[in-house]
Amino acid sequence: TELSSQKKFDEIKKANQAAAKKLVEDQFSSSSEDDDEDAELKQGKILAKTFTIYTSQTDGDVSDLERTRQYMNEAFQSGAMTCLICIASVKRNQAVWSCCGCFCIFHLVCIQKWARDSLFLVSSPLTDDDFGKKDYPWPCPKCRFEYKRSETPSRYYCYCGKVENPTVDPWLVPHSCGQTCEREFKPPCGHKCLLLCHPGPCPPCPKMVTTTCHCKKAKAVPRRCSAKEWSCRLPCGRMLLCGQHTCENPCHAGDCQPCPRVSKQRCICGRQTAERLCASPQWQCDQVCGKRLPCGNHTCEQVCHAGPCGDCPRSGKRSCPCGKSKFTLPCTEDVPTCGDSCDKVLECGIHKCSQRCHRGPCVICRQEVEKQCRCGKHTRRMPCHKPYLCETKCTKIRDCQKHQCRRKCCPGNCPPCDQVCGRTLGCRNHKCPSGCHRGSCNPCPETVDVKCNCGKTVIKVPCGRERTIKPPKCRQLCSRPPTCHHPTQEKHYCHFGRCPPCRQSCQKTLACGHLCPVPCHDEALVKQTGLHQSAGPWEQPSEPAFIQTALPCPLCEVPIPVECLGQHEVSPLPCHCANPYSCKRFCGRLLDCQNHTCMKECHRVTKLNSDADGKKVGPECSQCEEECAKPRPPGCPHRCVLPCHPGACPSCLQMLKIKCHCRLSILYIECLKLTGADLKEKELLVSCRNQCPKELPCGHRCKEVCHSGSCPLNCSQKVKLRCLCKRLKKEIQCSKIQEGQVSLECDALCKEMKRKASEV
Repeated sequence: TELSSQKKFDEIKKANQAAAKKLVEDQFSSSSEDDDEDAELKQGKILAKTFTIYTSQTDGDVSDLERTRQYMNEAFQSGAMTCLICIASVKRNQAVWSCCGCFCIFHLVCIQKWARDSLFLVSSPLTDDDFGKKDYPWPCPKCRFEYKRSETPSRYYCYCGKVENPTVDPWLVPHSCGQTCEREFKPPCGHKCLLLCHPGPCPPCPKMVTTTCHCKKAKAVPRRCSAKEWSCRLPCGRMLLCGQHTCENPCHAGDCQPCPRVSKQRCICGRQTAERLCASPQWQCDQVCGKRLPCGNHTCEQVCHAGPCGDCPRSGKRSCPCGKSKFTLPCTEDVPTCGDSCDKVLECGIHKCSQRCHRGPCVICRQEVEKQCRCGKHTRRMPCHKPYLCETKCTKIRDCQKHQCRRKCCPGNCPPCDQVCGRTLGCRNHKCPSGCHRGSCNPCPETVDVKCNCGKTVIKVPCGRERTIKPPKCRQLCSRPPTCHHPTQEKHYCHFGRCPPCRQSCQKTLACGHLCPVPCHDEALVKQTGLHQSAGPWEQPSEPAFIQTALPCPLCEVPIPVECLGQHEVSPLPCHCANPYSCKRFCGRLLDCQNHTCMKECHRVTKLNSDADGKKVGPECSQCEEECAKPRPPGCPHRCVLPCHPGACPSCLQMLKIKCHCRLSILYIECLKLTGADLKEKELLVSCRNQCPKELPCGHRCKEVCHSGSCPLNCSQKVKLRCLCKRLKKEIQCSKIQEGQVSLECDALCKEMKRKASEV
């Protein structure tokens, strides 16, 4: 039973936590959910990509893009894109519609409902008798730009209208297809927008065209299509309407202004002269004409006119006052009354005047008639000229479908409701100020200032969004006093909530005298320990709590140069552990033998004499127990008979047994003599003083005394040399024959003997 209860408890806990998490995500999700710095970086890249074609291919001026850039910034800013109908954020994945007049963005579902409600109100039979006969328009909720019934949006398109249901791409402007806009510029110039699909108006046309000035005097120059109308600033020179002067204004567009010069001009009748503007030469004075008419009895009564005065208005046939009889009388006599009844229709439009023909207006109608009131519910007998209004109040419902007309004697065309609507708007802050109406109220027209913490940075948002919009980023420095021991806090921008942790160096004086170099730790966050028992399955697992507390300064880490025990090196050690240490090397001090060093690990050495050198050996060092290993004189193979000692070794007195140079005799020589002799002395000491037994290349024995190295090649042995016929002979040194320097030729006798022998 306990296990099943615990299992059921865990299941309910997981379900409640999942529901709470989903609610939080739905409530606080917005069109931009990235981190602020990453979002700004991404936004900058997307804007640069969108404006690349405009700025690179056509060398467009970026200042012309500011209005479009403002709309695109609002598209990225969290909460800036707000549907004015439902007062909710417009997310990336929601279908939207953009007004072509004010470029305001609405949810597609909201604008469809708005259009249906607007069309129903304006085409209601209570307000218009032509229901179903006219194509009534519906207005934009913001700018009141009117659209036809057929223009009611039914599908979700991107801003340029090319792609239906554009996909959500985090590297594109929200609700954009990423293609070139290609919308016609306004006013149309024949070119198309080169930006990528974007919200807001298209920038001015950046194309270059060749055009001349307004007055056509200057030479045609290449200019931006959006600024192709230009002035050369020279005098216009066109003839003005007065026909006498030319326009002196600088080159301008449109018609020339009226001539500003003043001249003396006569009136129409020519009696008066006055200074007037040259642009208005026709003017009338205030004098009556007064010329004698053709009848000779009357004068013209017209005020200042041109041309002849005309005939006398009293000449010819004239009618009596009632118009029934005509008389031909001189212009000096008045027309008499005819004596018949007047019979003119009175002001009531029903009865006629019963008086005899008379001059002047007819009297009011005094006949008594049966009159019906305006609403048609009551009748009364009364004079015809008096209107009859009953006291019955109209009970019809006005077009607001809420209030009665309550107008006395209403004929049925009840006026619109004159009461104020007063319903709370979607912003939940204001009430509808419009007259009482049916359907949804218009969006709240008010805007609310959302301020930063210091109040110097302000953004305007639609009323009702101030509770969910993020405060603007303020570039003013925070002016709060520091909460740590520093006199001034680190510079940072205005913000809400607590100031960020102080990152200045602590700079408190430590016990060693140095300043603490670590960042300020007066308000360090420390995790709070302890287990928390959940109150129920609805409670989210709590994150570990952190508390702010002041931490002590850490140990001093300032590097202090410290020499090791054996004075081998100086290493920087942290101040808190700056004590003499062993560097783990060998001691290396020269022992008393002056040949070896102390092989102990780096250790402390006591100075026996205060004036002694710091590198001298001490009593703690080891004693040398080695044999003497000093190098012997060259050629001496014997070891030193003494133990390791300072100074030079004694002379070697042992005898050396060596062979002579010719390797035939064995000699005994003192080691000292042999090692101390130079090359010549060594040559003599090692020689046996006998003839060298070696044989020369010529075959003779070397004549030199026992020597080292190779025998000399200049053999001095005498040999016999004969000529070719063997008759002559001569003794010559062997070395010369070997070198080929000497040869014995046959003489004349030899040649003669050789000739005779050949003859025989």
